[in-house]
Amino acid sequence: MKLHLKGGRLIDPVSGKDEVADILVVEGRIEKLGTSLSADPSFQVLDLKNKIVAPGFIDMHVHLREPGYEHKETIESGCAAAAAGGFTAVCCMPNTNPAIDEESVARYVREKGKQVCDGIVDVYPIAAATKGRQGEELAPMAELVEAGAVGFSDDGSPIASAEMMRRALEYASMFHLPILQHAEEPTMTKGGCMNEGFTSTRLGMPGIPSVAEELMIARDILLLRYVRQARYHVAHISTRGSVDLVRAAKRAGLPVTCEVTPHHFTLTEDAVSSFDTNTKMNPPLRTREDVDAMKEGLRDGTIDVIATDHAPHTIDEKEVEYTQAPFGIIGLETAIGLSITGLVRTNVLSLYQLVEKFSTNPRKILSLPPIRIAEGERANLTLIDPEVQWRVDVAQSRSKSRNTPFHGHQLRGKAIGIINNDRYLLF
Repeated sequence: MKLHLKGGRLIDPVSGKDEVADILVVEGRIEKLGTSLSADPSFQVLDLKNKIVAPGFIDMHVHLREPGYEHKETIESGCAAAAAGGFTAVCCMPNTNPAIDEESVARYVREKGKQVCDGIVDVYPIAAATKGRQGEELAPMAELVEAGAVGFSDDGSPIASAEMMRRALEYASMFHLPILQHAEEPTMTKGGCMNEGFTSTRLGMPGIPSVAEELMIARDILLLRYVRQARYHVAHISTRGSVDLVRAAKRAGLPVTCEVTPHHFTLTEDAVSSFDTNTKMNPPLRTREDVDAMKEGLRDGTIDVIATDHAPHTIDEKEVEYTQAPFGIIGLETAIGLSITGLVRTNVLSLYQLVEKFSTNPRKILSLPPIRIAEGERANLTLIDPEVQWRVDVAQSRSKSRNTPFHGHQLRGKAIGIINNDRYLLF
């Protein structure tokens, strides 16, 4: 592979670069970086004028469903969707069957990821924090780390027991890896299917109160004050109160990080009025005040990461009564478009900050090596056209599932290619 990336805007937060440059890539490595470079005819030239060259994006919260739920998604189809969305890496959650709670399952996921899509998308397992994600006994963390796990979570379920959460934080800290918490006080959310409030009352829907998320985060922050060496990450944060709690914890010097999904900074609970089950997710869509808080948290750095919580479900599973439908939507292929449209074009974030949220920060949280766009480094890059306009069409999705509320939405900004592991894809 010999590529001449010509005239792109290079954004590399690790080295502080934000400049127009040419890049020569030979056999997967950056051979030369500079302005107005020349190359022999054997190089394929990519004209990237007015395009972005960024360190490879990573989605630290996806559900690949394999093993056990291959009718929804497979590692192969999930990686294809990730590549099309501009991601060179994904972290898959452990709510599979069997759960990623032992070495053999973690190794299977890791190795399968290397075999699909020509290995262009790196797959990192997030292992279960407790056996079977039951919250009763810690999973064998040392063996899971050895097998490639980069974090621990019982995602889909909270670690409800305070004592179990304490032990999980203590043991994970030995490996300098975070506990990713699905923040939900389960005694307050049973049977709920949307945000609790005026809209749920008007629609006659059982609600999920915002305080259920905030209570769990508050408890965990108190535990973190006790287990100071641990690292704690809030998955898919969704309420103003939650952002306030994380902001205060950061100011107090606690090792707390968090992520937000594009749907939580784009849609409000009003979308549920359509009774489209593709608006059902957990945590649920919240109020306009909460959406504004997500944007403010991104702007001031309280929210570190944008992650999709890509959660595929089949059409049959979603085409039921709203209260009976499973939670979750797909998101890998719409994340960049929703983020540029809803954040960059509205001056919430700069493109430089967006790259930090999608690439630099998640790798730092998961103790993964940083990506540097520099001579001699492996080429792990996401190429973006921030101006292209396009319409979301689920029929074109690479995922096996089609459950998105964004079908038909007009977006600005899209990935146009990725480079990783001596492979490249152009779209």
